[in-house]
Amino acid sequence: MTRGEYNDYRGWQIPENEDPTEQGYLVEYVDGGKPNDERHAGYISWSPKDVFEQSYKSSGSLSFGDALIALKQGKKVARSGWNGKDQYVVAQGESKQVESTYIWNPHNKAHAEKIGGYIDVAPYCTLKTAQDTLAMGWVPSTGDLFAEDWVVVA
Repeated sequence: MTRGEYNDYRGWQIPENEDPTEQGYLVEYVDGGKPNDERHAGYISWSPKDVFEQSYKSSGSLSFGDALIALKQGKKVARSGWNGKDQYVVAQGESKQVESTYIWNPHNKAHAEKIGGYIDVAPYCTLKTAQDTLAMGWVPSTGDLFAEDWVVVA
């Protein structure tokens, strides 16, 4: 959608110093913000093509950095290049105090009991494997770090 088309859509007069033929995108934010046009459920705005394409990537072409941001937001991520079916990674992004009765490793449980019955668990990631198990303390491989095929899993 051009800048001029967006202004027409909104019923606005385009300012003289703006190019109505400039290519861009109508962007709708449905995950926050008050709707600003009755034809849309979310907040809408217009973004120049180059700014939009540098800022937004389609899922399936995300870097590990993009995946890490999604993990920090509580989302599930995976590599489209992974061979295992239904594998994904999730993060416990903040430290959490856990009661010793919930710790199954006898050494860690004994330590938690020794220091008062609770222990702080540091942030970590888990991998849901193709075998339907959880791999605790997952860390990315070098290939994962440099991959550009990360996806956000619904």
